[in-house]
Amino acid sequence: MNGSTETSIRVVIADDQAMVRAGLKLVVESEAGMEVVGEAADGLEAVSVARRTRPDIVLMDISMPRMDGLTAARQLLGQPAPPKVVMLTTFDTDENLYAALRAGTSGFLLKVSPPEQLVEAIRVVVGGDALLDPAVTTRVIASFAGRHDPAPPPQLAELTPRELEVLRFLARGMTNAEIAGELFVGEATVKTHVARVLMKLHLRDRAQAVVFAYESGVVRPGASVG
Repeated sequence: MNGSTETSIRVVIADDQAMVRAGLKLVVESEAGMEVVGEAADGLEAVSVARRTRPDIVLMDISMPRMDGLTAARQLLGQPAPPKVVMLTTFDTDENLYAALRAGTSGFLLKVSPPEQLVEAIRVVVGGDALLDPAVTTRVIASFAGRHDPAPPPQLAELTPRELEVLRFLARGMTNAEIAGELFVGEATVKTHVARVLMKLHLRDRAQAVVFAYESGVVRPGASVG
């Protein structure tokens, strides 16, 4: 993890409303093993703060002055060893979620989410072993990414048959534990397969793998994925 210790998840909070930032900070810092290392009130400041503090994860408001959250996320995610980014929003629309995933973020969280859901989201995204809100994420990606008939990208040829199978399981939103159960192997083996899939396809995390799987035609909306 970027700049983290074994016991602490480093978090940056970016939101133009001071009260929202204060509430999120209170939730994060009340949780053992998490610390807020920076705050920002707009997208430009978010990029600057994240580059300076090197957090594990940035909670980024989708709508901010000077630079919106999606633009800021793209800038952060385009740099070497970027943090994970989760978008915060007031309105849970499919368009917003798909735009966030296409920007390279790890998912999407409503500002009104209960504290325990926020904490769990941070742990899931930083841990990398599961997808944030898998049912909604896979549904939205299938809806938007499956609208055209794609040509398979050349990097697909680099995957072994087992890795391609793992990619299809990822596209279903399955956790490493669930994939291990399907393949009758250990979770450590699945973690290795997932890491190799992401490396070969030049993807940051499993949310991007789901987007890739649908946009490349590896899986198609309405079809059996497994």
